[in-house]
Amino acid sequence: MIKVVYDIKVYREALKDIIKSEDIVVELGCHVGNSTKIISKLAPKGKIIAIDNSPESVKKMEALVSEYTNVEFRKADVRLHETLEDILKKIKTCDVLSVDLGGGYHPDTTFKVFFIWASSLKPRETIIRNRGLLDFIHSSKTEEIIKSKYGWLESSGKDGVPPGLKEFTLWSSKIK
Repeated sequence: MIKVVYDIKVYREALKDIIKSEDIVVELGCHVGNSTKIISKLAPKGKIIAIDNSPESVKKMEALVSEYTNVEFRKADVRLHETLEDILKKIKTCDVLSVDLGGGYHPDTTFKVFFIWASSLKPRETIIRNRGLLDFIHSSKTEEIIKSKYGWLESSGKDGVPPGLKEFTLWSSKIK
């Protein structure tokens, strides 16, 4: 299942519905760890890999890692292929992929990050917090039915990540 929400309260409630005690959760965009704390408590026997590139996340997340033994923090840019490769070396799959890259901003980047990470990790469930994607979903209409049962797009999930993917560097001028 792939769930798209915008409101942070709805997002955190949805986490409670999908995360199980022993889940491996990859959280893209953990910021200062407010949702990470909830995820950690929901998966006490699991593992949470929380990733964020913002400077303000470091001290807060380091404190959270020392408090919760099931949380691992990486200060990294989730748009970089190297970040994904690093995580794939550690885990081959995850149960839940949580994507919160600013909530209302950059739906194109959020979708691309979801697509690449979900195609690689093939999670059971994905939750995405992004206003633009939610607006797009509710504003679109089609007669075609293409639907995935899992947290990744089965129609293109065998593609995975092309080796040496260069597109990440095109998404933002901040990436060198």
